[in-house]
Parts: sequence; structure tokens; C-alpha cells
Amino acid sequence: MGSPAPTLVELEADNPVLPLPEAPLGFDFAVGDLKTKPDPERVRLGRWLFFDPLLSADGTVACATCHRPENGFSEPTPVSTGIDGQKGGRKAPSFVNAAYAFYPETFWDGRAASLEEQAKGPIINPIEMGTTHEAVVAAVAAIPNYRHFFAKAFGDDQVSIDRIAHAIADYERTRVSGNSPYDQWIDADDEEQGYVSPMTSEQILGHDLFFGKALCATCHVGAAFTDSQYHNLGIGYDEQTGEMADLGRAAISGDEADTGAFKTPGLREVTLHAPYMHDGSLETLFEVMKHYMIGGTDNPWLSPKMKEVRLTGIELNALVAFMHALEGTGWQDTAPVHLPR
Repeated sequence: MGSPAPTLVELEADNPVLPLPEAPLGFDFAVGDLKTKPDPERVRLGRWLFFDPLLSADGTVACATCHRPENGFSEPTPVSTGIDGQKGGRKAPSFVNAAYAFYPETFWDGRAASLEEQAKGPIINPIEMGTTHEAVVAAVAAIPNYRHFFAKAFGDDQVSIDRIAHAIADYERTRVSGNSPYDQWIDADDEEQGYVSPMTSEQILGHDLFFGKALCATCHVGAAFTDSQYHNLGIGYDEQTGEMADLGRAAISGDEADTGAFKTPGLREVTLHAPYMHDGSLETLFEVMKHYMIGGTDNPWLSPKMKEVRLTGIELNALVAFMHALEGTGWQDTAPVHLPR
């Protein structure tokens, strides 16, 4: 016999309703100020759903299977693994600070118009969660404790795929990272008596390079360090066939100019996301820096923003050190002890 289902009291104690996070140092507004403002009850419900493998065909894959908290809600593998051990073609991108993106589209190719739409996609992808929206709704609705919390989040206990996606998206919107050494450094008064820099001299050099001759800020802009645009960096280009392994944004936009272009990822908590790029083909941040230094891999669709930059080994290490200065707080989480059953 299995363990008894957790009671409502146990569920409430394990996953209480929390206030929405305040604006973290480094950002001008809080998630509660968003046009699509999260609701604390929906966030709590979405947290359960995010970590629940009930949303997959065989009960083995949850959103958190690929978007792992310990990896900054990315994953430590080149590509994602779905039901029956099936491998996808891309690495799961992090959604930390997605609430602050310049544009709402998600996935590496921008095929989902919102976090809600994104949450629905993997459920019906045959190599990810491999089920149907109808099956997921039926499975969740069959659990009285889930219906209890749907009523708290939405006003009645009706379960629908739109409500499931809305709750998951609201949870994801609360994963915000700020208050990093970089933010503290920007905010500090370096003329104050007894001032101690929160960044090392190496990280400060990396900062100057990042916003200067290394040209990183050409695409990694704003408080979230992403322009939310799509660029071809030459990753996945086969020089012998003259083809990209993955069409990227072009498969969605239908524009050949978007061939091999992928969305610029944010850089907060990037140190937890190895391996890197949409296909996980670069193992370390140092390798990523070297790829940018040579101007990417030349191909017919290479972004004009990719330029060869001469950097020394000391400068490359300084840029990597600056990435560590973007490690913040406020986004961390662990799986709930109990799930509604």
C-alpha cells in the first residue's frame, strides 16, 4: 500500500500562500506591477502543478524535470529528456526573470506567445510529456484536493487546461533574480567611508569589457540581460552541407533570414546553466566567450551583430568572472514535500 494522501492541512502548511515578491535590486518594478499580474493563490497552485509528474503520460515527467531549480530552472544536460527516455533536440531554457522580458514570446524560437501558451506545449509534445490536454485535465480534476485549490485560485473548482497553464505561468513569473553583487555594486556609494566593493577587481574588468569592447551588451541588454530577439551565432552550422542543424526562428516566422536564429537568453544565474547554447554544444562559459571572440561560425545567415573581437586569456576569464557577479537571490525554490492526491 502507498502512503496516505496528504490532508488539506498538510498541503497548506507545506505550500502556503506567499506575498508576491518585491522588486529585486536591479529592477524598477515588482511582478505585482505587471500588466499580467500574478495572483498569490494561483502561484501556490502553479507551484504544485509545476512539480507534478501527473501532467505527463506515464507520470514520470514534470515541468521541473527539465526546468530544474538547482540549475536556475534550466538543466545540466545538452538537451531535454522526456517520457520513455526520449531525447529532444534542444536544451530547456531558464524562465528566471521571464516576467521582465521585453517581448512575451517564449521557447528558443519564440513559438509560444506567452508563458501560458508555453506551459501547454510540452504536455502534448510526444517526446516530452506525451499526453493530451484532455487527459491532464481529467487527471487533475479527479483529485478532490486539487479541485479545492482551484476553487481558491479561480473562484470555483472547474479544472481546464487554460487554468492549469495560467497557474503554472503565474508561478514562473515569481521566479525573479536580483540583488546580485553586480546590482549591489551599481547601487553602492563607492565614496562612502569603509566602502568594500561587492565585486572583485576581475569582475569589474569583466563588466567594463562586457559593456565595452567585448560587445556583449549588443544583445544582452536591460536588467534581465536579454534583448528577447533572435540571432544566428553559427551554432549548429555544417560547413560541408551548408545547412543549419536546426532552422530555429525561421521555422516559425517563415523568413529565411531567421534561419538558425535563436532567442537571446538572459544572463542572470547563467553560471548554473551549463552546458550552453540552444543545443548544449558548448560545455563552459569560457568556450562560449571564445565562440563570440571569433565572431561565431561563418554562415549565410550569421547575425551582423557577430563581430570578431580580440581578447586575451585574462580578459576572457574576467568576462566569465562577471557572469558570476550576476548570481542573485529571490528565484530559488525546491519541490514541495507533498502534492495534492
